[in-house]
Amino acid sequence: MVKQSAPQELAGIAPKLVEVTDRVLFSDVWERPALSPRDRSMVTVSVLAALYRPEQLDYHLRVALENGLSVEELSEVITHLAFYAGWPNAMTAINLLKKIADERAAA
Repeated sequence: MVKQSAPQELAGIAPKLVEVTDRVLFSDVWERPALSPRDRSMVTVSVLAALYRPEQLDYHLRVALENGLSVEELSEVITHLAFYAGWPNAMTAINLLKKIADERAAA
């Protein structure tokens, strides 16, 4: 699993938010054994896409790839969500995934 942490540049303006994000979300919730990091990434990507949160979705798509999901699997998740979360949300998510896949292919 990718070790996640809140953006440290936010600590100057919101130190408690960064602390709680790191201590509770990433060091407790993401570490619970009932779901694998891969499964947690799939859930997180699904929710962020459904709620149209592209600023967080970009980061979590990258984490999902590091946690073992493939571009094809994420594409299928997004396609499935199109019918439940809305076409515009899915199109935004798939464009983000394409950008990330293209970056990875070029590297």
